Amino acid sequence: MSGPTARVLALLELLQARGRLSGAEIAERLGVDRRTVRRYIAVLEDLGIPVTTEQGCYGGYMLVPGFKLPPLMFTEAEVRVITLALLAVREHNLLQDEVALASVQAKLERVMPAHLKSQAQAIDKTLQLIPSRQPSCYQQLMELTQATQACQGVNMSYQPPQGESMPRRFDPYGLVFRAGYWYVGGFCHLRQALRSFRLDRLSDIDRLDKNFVRPAKFDAANHLQESLYKAERSYPVRVLLHTDMSRVTDYMGTGSNCTIDLEGMFEQQENGVLLTTSTDSYHWFAWWLAQLPFSFVIQSPDELKAALNEHIQRLVSAI
Repeated sequence: MSGPTARVLALLELLQARGRLSGAEIAERLGVDRRTVRRYIAVLEDLGIPVTTEQGCYGGYMLVPGFKLPPLMFTEAEVRVITLALLAVREHNLLQDEVALASVQAKLERVMPAHLKSQAQAIDKTLQLIPSRQPSCYQQLMELTQATQACQGVNMSYQPPQGESMPRRFDPYGLVFRAGYWYVGGFCHLRQALRSFRLDRLSDIDRLDKNFVRPAKFDAANHLQESLYKAERSYPVRVLLHTDMSRVTDYMGTGSNCTIDLEGMFEQQENGVLLTTSTDSYHWFAWWLAQLPFSFVIQSPDELKAALNEHIQRLVSAI
């Protein structure tokens, strides 16, 4: 969407939203030079769109007064949703297309009543999202989004945290954004099972001519969350939580509509809920336990007890 046609349409939206714009302003917004701006203006005129050119230091380009394309209409809630979505796309550099972002923003402002326009501008100017420092995965996201929509299998390379890159044939069922990373869930032909992969660890994605049938009830977010909870790690741990299963599912972010199978990891007992899982870091797990909103007792191993005691002593020494 960054080619000449897209820029001409973006120019039209800018003129409708802003009124008069100088050649320098248009060139800066579209990322082109002044000569290219004049060429885009000529294209609009060839399409029958009346553009007025005013000379002088306060001159510029503007549409003939009264000329408007039929507007789109949005509710107040829709304007807020779209404005926040544009902010997230810009701050996380998800689209990598400033021309498209400028065009959408201009369209919004053109169709908004004055009070909604001021709200949208306030959101855009006063809210900030801390950009993700994670590696960009724009190309992987675009390829897998299209493959998922078309139910089209892919060949790809997966780079695990440790070890060499591995070729995979994969049927992508859905994509999820979680904690700064994009994930894709689907069927891995190598493992003959459902798997989730982080997009920044994928490369050489090639769509195949072979199509698949996506399971009707597959939920990429639930599958990812369940995979993260149940992943086998190096060190087994057992902790008795002084609470009940309903509070556990609420805290784990699943709530009353939980579709994640927590059996095998959490077990309701007479005196609480037994957590049986594993970790790659006792210190990280001790930190996680310290965040829990209910009390607990570590049953095993002793290394986890020592890590929690070290964490407590570090906190006490900071007082």
